[in-house]
Amino acid sequence: MPQFNAMEALQLLNQRQADIPFILVTGSQSEEVAVECMKEGADDYVLKATLKRLPSALQNVLKKWGAEKERQSAIHALAESEEHFRSLIENALDIIFILNNEGIVRYASPSIRFLGYKKEELIGEPFFKYVSNDDEREVREILRKTVNSVNEPHVFEFMFRHQNDSWRVLEAIGKALLQENQSGIVLNIRDVTERKQAEAEIEKLAVFPRLNPNPVFELGPEGRLTYFNAAAEAMARSMGKNHPSEILPEDASEVVEECLTKGQSDLHRETTIGNRILSWSFFPIITSQAVHCYAVDITERLNLEGQLRQSQKMESVGQLAAGVAHDFNNILTIIQGYSNLLLDRKDIDTTLLEPLEQIAAASERAANLTGQLLMFSRKQVIQPYDLDLNEVIANITKLLGRILGEDITLRVRQTPDLPHILGDAGMMEQIIMNLAINARDAMSKGGAMSLSTTVADITRLHVQVNPEARVGQFVVLRISDSGSGIPPRIMSRIFEPFFTTKEVGKGTGLGLATVYGIVKQHHGWIELLSEVNRGTTFRIYLPISSRPMTQAPAKGLTYDVRGGKETVLVVEDEPELRSLVREILHHYGYTVHEAASGPEAIPVWEEHMEQIDLLLTDMVMPGRLSGKEIAQQFQKEKPNLRVVYTTGYSVEVIGKDSKMKRGVNLLQKPYHPLALVKVVRDCLDSPAMIADSI
Repeated sequence: MPQFNAMEALQLLNQRQADIPFILVTGSQSEEVAVECMKEGADDYVLKATLKRLPSALQNVLKKWGAEKERQSAIHALAESEEHFRSLIENALDIIFILNNEGIVRYASPSIRFLGYKKEELIGEPFFKYVSNDDEREVREILRKTVNSVNEPHVFEFMFRHQNDSWRVLEAIGKALLQENQSGIVLNIRDVTERKQAEAEIEKLAVFPRLNPNPVFELGPEGRLTYFNAAAEAMARSMGKNHPSEILPEDASEVVEECLTKGQSDLHRETTIGNRILSWSFFPIITSQAVHCYAVDITERLNLEGQLRQSQKMESVGQLAAGVAHDFNNILTIIQGYSNLLLDRKDIDTTLLEPLEQIAAASERAANLTGQLLMFSRKQVIQPYDLDLNEVIANITKLLGRILGEDITLRVRQTPDLPHILGDAGMMEQIIMNLAINARDAMSKGGAMSLSTTVADITRLHVQVNPEARVGQFVVLRISDSGSGIPPRIMSRIFEPFFTTKEVGKGTGLGLATVYGIVKQHHGWIELLSEVNRGTTFRIYLPISSRPMTQAPAKGLTYDVRGGKETVLVVEDEPELRSLVREILHHYGYTVHEAASGPEAIPVWEEHMEQIDLLLTDMVMPGRLSGKEIAQQFQKEKPNLRVVYTTGYSVEVIGKDSKMKRGVNLLQKPYHPLALVKVVRDCLDSPAMIADSI
């Protein structure tokens, strides 16, 4: 072409890096020109003399050029892919290992730094060098299987030593690698130490609700039950329910909504299902919009608390009753004493005999009432002997028949060879009589009363229900009636003194109080079962005698008394009673010195110690010295001093180890004047009893 030829055009394209095919068409027959053009990058050339070849040349060049473009594109794509995957591997958090068949590290990704290493440190090293001894054998076997199972991945966990010598839990996926006729293993590894620790912690925490012996529930935001443990299921079954949701509080949905709204717990919410009482506590979990709920069966605890309060109440009432009875006994002793002294006089006006006898009889009845108060408060003197309860029942059966009347049937069932108890026969009779009278009054239209004896082995489970019970073997006296029963509202008060449901004038309210006191004095307890219009059952548990006792003494007191010339020191804080004692002892020839308290007695003793033969003292007196302390002090100075104690209480108040005996050196108030004289005479005539041994 004029001023521009093909070579210049080709050079210009090359300079501009134009990526297009180039065909030279020339009329020259010179091959040098064609070769030069081909060297410069022409794709083909066509002579004008053979121009008919141009279409095929053009087609060949375009086809060649398209193939080249595809090849370049593939090379570029491969490069990009390699760069992409290299970037993924280089920046991945997971660790990539490539091992040969012998387990030598051929490659380690940069993320090996998370285990404290540089990849160069591990390449060429045995992989098993870093695996724990406990896991090495298993890991070797898994890698062997991986090599022999192409396209089958193997997942496993093992312990790997960190660069700082700590151990990490790794999770690996292993797969066989085939490359350029070389086999190996690719391991994709992730550090799951923290995850495993979290899983272990979660599992540990999950054990608490699952194995908790108390019911545990989880409630969703709508109050729907989403979880319950085995204890919750067991509690529901024990209450006759099919599903734990049936024992939830009726307002559980409202409680859940309030807890989640306010973010506050709701504690100790009580519900009643049948005869069971449950205490519920709700705790909101705001992050998961759920409420955890815990239930406790507090029925037994509330029952025990009620029984404890009742026991404490009865103890307080008993202390009050004992105090009243003690003070009243002093007054009764004075009334009985002076009335009997007047009745014993030969020159008494006969018109006064009947009033005096009425006074004496009234004081006797009052003394019986105070005796019942002391029995209730367990401060009455008892005379325990080896006692066959069956024999006591046999002796009183006929009398019971007369008391109950013809409309009430008496059924007696006794266990043969019943173990003996350590008890007072008179008090046992009083228990049976009082309960029989109550049974008769409860069956105004007739009925049946049963009286039986058995032996019971009390277990710890029984003690849990009744805190007054004790583990061991006990004789049980059971008295039942088919009467009107006891209403639940007064059940807790029936053993209180002076509490009665009978009409005015038909009961003192001391019958059951006396039974309660006698049983307690005998170290037993009472269990009561009653239902309105279906009768009442008393079960009285008495401990079996563990030591042989002498036979019970004959009842009654022989007042065959005589006086004497000895000197007696009387210590009594009640002035009128002290005057009565002085008058009685003077009448029988004794010389009497007196004092109102322990401290007052000391100067009297110091002045007349050589003449005093007997100390007559009340056990309980105001001030810092008791009767026993006075006796001990005086007997240290005069060992042969005789001592007689008077009391409105029992020997149990004096001390469990006391050797005092009623009628020997212990005089129970109220007492007959002749009983006082007899005890003083008998004590003076008996061998000395040292107070320290009492």
